[in-house]
Amino acid sequence: QVQLVESGGGLVQAGGSLRLSCVLSGRTFSNYYMGWFRRAPGKEREFVAAISRSGGTTSYGTSVKGRFTISTDNATVYLQMNSLKPEDTAVYYCAADRNTLSRGMSRAYNVDSWDYWGQGTQVTVSS
Repeated sequence: QVQLVESGGGLVQAGGSLRLSCVLSGRTFSNYYMGWFRRAPGKEREFVAAISRSGGTTSYGTSVKGRFTISTDNATVYLQMNSLKPEDTAVYYCAADRNTLSRGMSRAYNVDSWDYWGQGTQVTVSS
């Protein structure tokens, strides 16, 4: 069974940076597409970023494009977050998908495309 454990959340001032990490265990990392979502208070879960199995293809949500970068290394997926804004405040969730995204990375936006989820890590950006 796949397990995902996130870390790296915290409190940061607007304009600052944070790097989130998510470790996948229980299965072979290279078999999975990896992604990040977030949920702000009172809002739906929102797609943030995704990366293909090879790491060669990435996709980003409109609100974070140009500020956030997703990457992978040694069974870990990272989310580098720069130029943070108060509206980036949310619980950030790591996700893994075995097959659905092989039909197209555009499916990454849909929460139902993902097979496994982490518990989440809180990111708070103060103004």
